Amino acid sequence: MISITTSNMNGIRAAKRKGLYEWARKTTPNIWCMQEVRAPQAEIDPIVSDLSMEYEQAQAVPSAFDVKSTNEVCRIKGRAGVALLTDLQVVNQRYGLKDLHEDVDSGRWIENDVITPSGKEITVVCVYVHAGNTDDDEKMKQKFRFLDTMLIRLGELQEEAANGGKQAVICGDFNIAHTPLDIKNAKANETHAGFLPEERVYVDRWINEYDFVDVMRSLAGDIQGPYTWWSQRGKAFDNNVGWRIDYQFATPELAATAQEFVIDKAPSYDARWSDHAPLTITYNI
Repeated sequence: MISITTSNMNGIRAAKRKGLYEWARKTTPNIWCMQEVRAPQAEIDPIVSDLSMEYEQAQAVPSAFDVKSTNEVCRIKGRAGVALLTDLQVVNQRYGLKDLHEDVDSGRWIENDVITPSGKEITVVCVYVHAGNTDDDEKMKQKFRFLDTMLIRLGELQEEAANGGKQAVICGDFNIAHTPLDIKNAKANETHAGFLPEERVYVDRWINEYDFVDVMRSLAGDIQGPYTWWSQRGKAFDNNVGWRIDYQFATPELAATAQEFVIDKAPSYDARWSDHAPLTITYNI
């Protein structure tokens, strides 16, 4: 069994102050994909080191074995940023999407090829998709440009998996609620970024054309939610008025090994260390 977590940090320094280390010690996923790290490298490194110590203290790995980390900082200060921690063997690391060179597209895509305990090599991607804003044409152009480029890489990963190569899992905050099951107030949000029909069709394509499986949905079935993000405004968290925008999309062979999922929603608003809840899926590889 291996566990994979994806979690939007809403700033790793803020998460540290709000209980991130305690969560890490309790959970210790084998692979942890983080988005919106939003910190310079000099401040990420000591936090990653501290998190590695939390793993060791929880005896998730032998004390002589280091937790490996990969991260990419956004070139725009205080924006985006992705990171990946794992206690598995890492054989390759890749950064960014090909042909996306603008600063605003940095800190959004990293890949690790890892070896599972059973000896299988899989590709794990950590992604943070642009949020977009319907009041800002440039931000929507950035989002669609990123999504279009993602399609090329997803096609490559799907082809490799289909031809007997590495299976893959794409983890992250995609800033798209796929169907009305994934958002509390679907009708009211049809003209808002994150639930536009032209955004949602990308998820349709990932599933129907590229054969990626929405792993949590396949495990949960056709139920409302459960959600992974709640607005900081009003009483969205208390009333569970949320969106499901954090996903793990896996190639079919890997998706078929998924056993269970947990969305680790905090017990109360003041106990949260992010406005997102971590999504952890266990795979029997």
